[in-house]
Amino acid sequence: MSYLGSYRLLKLVHDGEGSRIWQAYHDGSQQFVGIKTLTEKYKQNRERIGLLKREKAVGMTLMHPSILRIHEFNVDRDTPYLAMEWFPAPNMKLRIHQGIDRIAPLLPKIILQATEALAYFNEQGWIHRDVKPDNFLVDDEGNVKLIDFALARRRRGFLGKLFSQKLKVQGTRSYMSPEQIRSWALDERADLYSLGCTLYHLVAGNPPFTGANTQELLKKHLKERPPSLETANRNVTPAFSGLIRATMAKKASERPASVRAFQNQLREIPLFLNNPEPPFPQTGNAWA
Repeated sequence: MSYLGSYRLLKLVHDGEGSRIWQAYHDGSQQFVGIKTLTEKYKQNRERIGLLKREKAVGMTLMHPSILRIHEFNVDRDTPYLAMEWFPAPNMKLRIHQGIDRIAPLLPKIILQATEALAYFNEQGWIHRDVKPDNFLVDDEGNVKLIDFALARRRRGFLGKLFSQKLKVQGTRSYMSPEQIRSWALDERADLYSLGCTLYHLVAGNPPFTGANTQELLKKHLKERPPSLETANRNVTPAFSGLIRATMAKKASERPASVRAFQNQLREIPLFLNNPEPPFPQTGNAWA
């Protein structure tokens, strides 16, 4: 039986290009945990190890039911690993791929929990910088966990702003704000833009902007008016469609002031014209 530190590895649940996720058991606390390790290609890579350490440093400052808990970073026999809360659920991207009709009745809950998680994250002084469907886990009841804090940076203070200006462009292009594309200093309204793109994708079934190549996609983020969510999903109210479009304004000053302000507006409006039918029964491996 294989161990990493005090964690007994039970099964590999995700095998990616750069990292692996294991289900493990911690003998001391008698709890299941998730363990993230780097693949053989990257386990000695300083940058990748640094990202694990950053994820731990950020995660240890957070305590929220809709944010994945981080327990520790450690190294055992030259294997760096991150121990975290065990939440066996697929990410939002996979949920969308499986068909939004399957989760339609859960959409209001998913939207509000994802928004609450990011609002709290920002209020702790962090900018996530990689908000996208891949970084929200969603279980069969619509409970949400925000994950992956490796690119997060502090937002408060002169030194934080100076540091963020020197960073290379990082993030995911389909959800990236104009100011992030331009390598400008960021505040939480950059995360709000990415959240707007993410929620558009969740409700419409496709991202707001696509392109034949990277340059075309980025140009649309910089120049093209956001599409109407009402057109993509006829069950969306005009108020919800307009609010999502406002989050994707090209100028940060024209968006809601914060994710929390956006959330407060969400709570005041109907999101959908009609309540969707109950979801289909779901079976299968949550990590498939």
